[in-house]
Amino acid sequence: MSQIPLPRTTAQDSQISPQDVESFRGTCSSIQTELGKVIVGQTQVVEEILIAIFTRSHALLVGVPGLAKTLLISTLSQTLNLSFRRIQFTPDLMPSDITGTEIIYQDPVSGEKQFKFLPGPLFANIVLADEINRTPPKTQAAMLEAMQERSVTVGGVTRELPVPFFVLATQNPLEQEGTYPLPEAQLDRFLFLIHVGYPSEDEELQVMKRGTGMTPGKPEQILDGEGILRAQEIVKAMPVSDHVFRYARDLVRATRPKEEGAQDFCKRYLSFGAGPRASLGLIMAAKAHALIRGQLYVSCSNVAAVAPSVLRHRIAPNFSAQSEGIAADDIIGKVLSAIPRHDG
Repeated sequence: MSQIPLPRTTAQDSQISPQDVESFRGTCSSIQTELGKVIVGQTQVVEEILIAIFTRSHALLVGVPGLAKTLLISTLSQTLNLSFRRIQFTPDLMPSDITGTEIIYQDPVSGEKQFKFLPGPLFANIVLADEINRTPPKTQAAMLEAMQERSVTVGGVTRELPVPFFVLATQNPLEQEGTYPLPEAQLDRFLFLIHVGYPSEDEELQVMKRGTGMTPGKPEQILDGEGILRAQEIVKAMPVSDHVFRYARDLVRATRPKEEGAQDFCKRYLSFGAGPRASLGLIMAAKAHALIRGQLYVSCSNVAAVAPSVLRHRIAPNFSAQSEGIAADDIIGKVLSAIPRHDG
């Protein structure tokens, strides 16, 4: 099993060694190779999920049924040797169904009765929240606490969730009947909104061959929980120059229609723009994006590469945009074109 060494300095030092960077890059490459034994294509999706994990964040995957989203996440949990639970969200799902509940337990020896906590499926390292928008707001609120605080409160007692802990949620973009749209506060807790697209012609052919006869390979374990925590420390320690911070700031502020410096098309087509959590997300995601490529520094190009998935669920196209067929990604593309980069 490949192990990522501990960074030789703390995150506050903003210094990491070339050996740390190369180890991180090699480990991510090995994970992608192992996933490739089961999953065909989806290279960018896999990379963005890894970025979310190594930045201690959560990701929301949006795609039509049948694109192997569940298989990808379960295979990833095997590669990382983490516990995995899948929750199928339905309109009748209650908060206790995911957080756990207290039952009355009678001691067989003494006969004494007492409350005993039975943990729910949230008590796992990787939680697949399947069709998260199909459950009512009360249950979504329980998910929000788990995602933000990494703990749940049952019967007045707060219980910590396992470390590491990640929520990888899915949504079906086609069926909206009987759904409860996620509130902006919960959407903002996801680092990425990842679009899972259809496979290419060659990839679809490979999917057909594997699914109708070829025995898929078994992925090997690459990292464990301790290794992931080490990787997260390396990401924190990745240095970032001031001009990259300013570029990320300018991207986010350009999306706010009522802010000074907002782009004209944002003023015209957006109801509201991204908040400060988007600025933080851009920098952290850009750090991991650079490390996966073996870079010793973070550039504005790394920020631009992760910007669509960081911003698309944090901006709100207004009625004018919708009536003209202008989507969030179109607006983000215009922002990226309008804000100059200052890489050397």
